[in-house]
Amino acid sequence: MRIIAGKLKGRIIKFPKSDLVRPTTDKNKESIFNYLNNKIDFDGIIGCDLYAGTGSLGFEIISRGAKEVHFVENNFVVYKNILSNIELLKIEENCKTFKMTSLKFTSLENQNKYDLIIADPPFFKDDIYQVVKNILENNMLKEDGILLIERSIQTEEEDKKNFKIEPLKRLGDSLIYQFSL
Repeated sequence: MRIIAGKLKGRIIKFPKSDLVRPTTDKNKESIFNYLNNKIDFDGIIGCDLYAGTGSLGFEIISRGAKEVHFVENNFVVYKNILSNIELLKIEENCKTFKMTSLKFTSLENQNKYDLIIADPPFFKDDIYQVVKNILENNMLKEDGILLIERSIQTEEEDKKNFKIEPLKRLGDSLIYQFSL
């Protein structure tokens, strides 16, 4: 898996070959970031990669000019892999990592405010509904901030009922939802 654009373009991201992670495909990642390029200026932003997995979405945000990205991952093996990639990419000054669930992270008081939050939870993980509620209720997005969520097409009906919005776009077997302030 590679970073697709920006100052780290072409750099390889290591990830555990297991069922612990389901990396966003390069095609989906490219589509997501092409969309975001028309919505946000990445230069100097603060981003957050929830359910970070490989960290590839957060690394892509840094590569495009973000000042800082916060990576939230609960699984110890996967979390250690993110730390290893941060060191390998030499971007320690741009990263903060949190080994905890996204649900716990979004329920903490005194949260940072983010320009961009990307969440790519395991497809059938339903705590995402409370995570979104926490983000919105705790004002974790800056004014004009964007929250993007990648979900399975198989969860569409449940997602629409809980998110109370239609998907922004379909990418293969994935659906992208957007929340903005």
